[in-house]
Amino acid sequence: KAQQDAFLPYVEKGSIILIGATTENPSFEINSALLSRCRVFVLNSLNTDDLKDLIIRAISSSKGLGNLKIHITDEDIEAIAAFSGGDARFCLNTLEMVVYNSPSELDGIHVSQDILKQCLQKRSLLYDKKGEEHYNIISALHKSVRNSDVQAAVYWLARMLEAGEDPLYIARRFVRMASEDIGMADSRALEICVAAYQACHYLGVPECNVHLTHAAVYLALAPKSNALEVAYNNAKSDALKTLDQPVPLHIRNAPTKLMKDLGYSKGYEYSHDYEYHMTDMQCLPDALVGKEYYVPSDQGSEVKVRNRLAQIKQIKAMVHRNRMMKKK
Repeated sequence: KAQQDAFLPYVEKGSIILIGATTENPSFEINSALLSRCRVFVLNSLNTDDLKDLIIRAISSSKGLGNLKIHITDEDIEAIAAFSGGDARFCLNTLEMVVYNSPSELDGIHVSQDILKQCLQKRSLLYDKKGEEHYNIISALHKSVRNSDVQAAVYWLARMLEAGEDPLYIARRFVRMASEDIGMADSRALEICVAAYQACHYLGVPECNVHLTHAAVYLALAPKSNALEVAYNNAKSDALKTLDQPVPLHIRNAPTKLMKDLGYSKGYEYSHDYEYHMTDMQCLPDALVGKEYYVPSDQGSEVKVRNRLAQIKQIKAMVHRNRMMKKK
């Protein structure tokens, strides 16, 4: 990228016309200043019909394989086109491999089903662990889990693993999903994902594939809630705005005499010494009293959490009323 900066002043002046081609996503690989001065054209992969036309031209044209008198069925052409994944070069290479390895007879080459099966056994998946497709597929996996689509979650997981993705990377993402998209609606999700990470660490691939599938299926099936993420983001916003707010004196520790003399820990109420094991003691800074960050959803176990929060509010309100009555 440092070399790209050398082009910038000349492109700005119009001294040169810059033309480039890349199989990478230019958003990741080209400096933003240079990219903003270029027009980007996206060349999409060919579809199956395009590749079928390509095969037909290749086996009929004298510039291709037309002189070999190839006998191939429509089903075989369809199979090669579908196997090529939108890549014309790969398609032609596969066709040549099939043709040159099939038996040759007096009336030409007859494509053998056995040879076809051997040539179509396995192909490299389109995947780059540091490129755009890496982020596209992990995004697809995450969004499938979030949308409770079990089948899609397992499919995208398989796509990543079979392409050579580090299983620990996927396991770490699952740990994040467990709290970001499920949270208190099913706290077991976090335990299972951490266990899946440990299993991947112990066993590695391919043995850990089933553990990641376990985690993916559990996450997809679990009730969903993003209440924890919303709670943190809201608290973060307030935290950044109120960095000058001091910690209330009564909930500060006072390990020294000087700190005690300054009022640290004065008036602190040890919850376990009180009925219900809680008091109405203020724990937020003065400017944020009454703020609510975590608001549980109506999904899964968060229903119980919501009921518990309502109970805590009632108890604290009752304790506060009793305190006010005693003061009077």
